[in-house]
Amino acid sequence: MRNSCVAHRGWSGRAPENTLAAIQLAIDEPDVEWVELDVQLSKDNVPVVIHDYKLNRTTNGRGEVKSLTASELSALDAGSWFSPLYKGEGVPTLSQVLDIARGRIRLNIELKTDGIRYPKLEDYVVQLVKDYGMEDSVVLTSFHAGTLFNARKLTGGSIPTGLILDGWRNSLPAELEQLGAKFLSIEHGRLNTARIELLKQAGIQAMAWTPDDERTIRKLISLDPDLMICTNHPDRWHKALQQVGV
Repeated sequence: MRNSCVAHRGWSGRAPENTLAAIQLAIDEPDVEWVELDVQLSKDNVPVVIHDYKLNRTTNGRGEVKSLTASELSALDAGSWFSPLYKGEGVPTLSQVLDIARGRIRLNIELKTDGIRYPKLEDYVVQLVKDYGMEDSVVLTSFHAGTLFNARKLTGGSIPTGLILDGWRNSLPAELEQLGAKFLSIEHGRLNTARIELLKQAGIQAMAWTPDDERTIRKLISLDPDLMICTNHPDRWHKALQQVGV
């Protein structure tokens, strides 16, 4: 579909981010092709799905994600902050997400590390993706170039990788080539037609994050039909496409 929709942290405009509920909503919407989610490691080295390094914003827990086991994280309430309807929604493991996503939707898995925190994160995530046979349905992304380089070595290129940036530099195509990455996740305001063309000439797929109003989404759609749109509100993406006659 034109300008593929990527549901940011699941359908996080309708359900608490990075929960099974938000991811299931995206899966149930036939026009949504991708879910973006964030992965860290629990105390017992289990890949878990949560954005912040600390627990207090989106759960009733305190401290850092890495200080609790996967079982303890799953027992937290990661839904009430969003709505009482989601009370008791826990922090899911990546395995739980792969279970419901396999064969139904593709995943953009952000590896939440600076290279020092969770130095083996990519090892655990790559192994899980392989165990589920989902190499063709996943892209691994990160702000940290070294993590992507390691992931590339681990997979031999069988799982695509992509850099995340909130800025632009003209050297990006060359940098991505050095990393063996063919995907760029970039803040939407950094893109224009010329920059997208530069990326396309280098064989790089671009994804814009995180436009949430229909006007901005329409503007991005007008830049290039292959530009992926990562949004908290897939319904607004759908309306924007309709408004431009797609």
